[in-house]
Amino acid sequence: MLTQEDFRPVTLEDRAFFEKHYQLYPQTHSDNTFTNMVCWNHFAHYQYAYLEKNVILASTIEGTTRFRPPIGPRNPALLRSLLRLASDVSDNEPVVLIDPDTALWMRTVCPGINLVPDRNHFEYVYRAADLAALSGKNYLTIRRQVNKFRKNCQSVIEPITAANREEVKRFLIQWCEWKGCEGDLVLAHEKDAVFFAIDHFNELPLQGLVIRVDSVIAAISLFEPLNADTALVHFEKGLPDCEGIYKVINQEAAALLSGQFTYINRESDLGVAGLREAKMRYHPHRMVEVWSLKRDS
Repeated sequence: MLTQEDFRPVTLEDRAFFEKHYQLYPQTHSDNTFTNMVCWNHFAHYQYAYLEKNVILASTIEGTTRFRPPIGPRNPALLRSLLRLASDVSDNEPVVLIDPDTALWMRTVCPGINLVPDRNHFEYVYRAADLAALSGKNYLTIRRQVNKFRKNCQSVIEPITAANREEVKRFLIQWCEWKGCEGDLVLAHEKDAVFFAIDHFNELPLQGLVIRVDSVIAAISLFEPLNADTALVHFEKGLPDCEGIYKVINQEAAALLSGQFTYINRESDLGVAGLREAKMRYHPHRMVEVWSLKRDS
């Protein structure tokens, strides 16, 4: 039977384990990636258990622990054991980020289980070639903003390397000062997450780009492979000095990634209205849908 004692913290030393397991069971949602877990560990306190060739993830945010469904061979007994544990230790949403195939299986194992879509954590997947080319009327406004940037701002694109990582960190400090990270709990946690990514760049499967405007870093993008045909953009930051810089860093990352990947996952909007509108403006090819278990009141 699954117990809390079966779980251990996710650490940097676990990278090889997760990479090996995810080769067998490729992921489609960013939250389950190793990079996401270690970068956001200060906030979400990720743990995992490994039983019956399955990985079970858990996170604890503000004192509430929630679980992910088993990742591995379908095992009804293990699922029931997880549901019992989650019911004992969690709140009224004990199991989250359930993909549609797993949701169907869970309904088969546990008829009547109350699973509901979690729109705020649906992730946006785009065709990499679309984001790189920005062709057609759907992207007319974005294309104009990109062209305006390129006309008005002298810019250079370069990869993130050991030679410029300290400069990237100085850029992030400047970005946080502009955004007021210290007065916004969510942004403060995001600042810690992206700094962790930069500090441990060589220990993670990350790549990155910067845009220099007048020789100074003004935008960055950090990304990695998610699965065989999809790249995942984890962080994208820019300063307001040149209008359209977010559109340009998006396009430049897509141009690089489109040579290797068919799709780009740009994560969820977390229910933020402005962010949802911005992501929809790029016309996603599909959404990575997820469901949550809701306990009966």
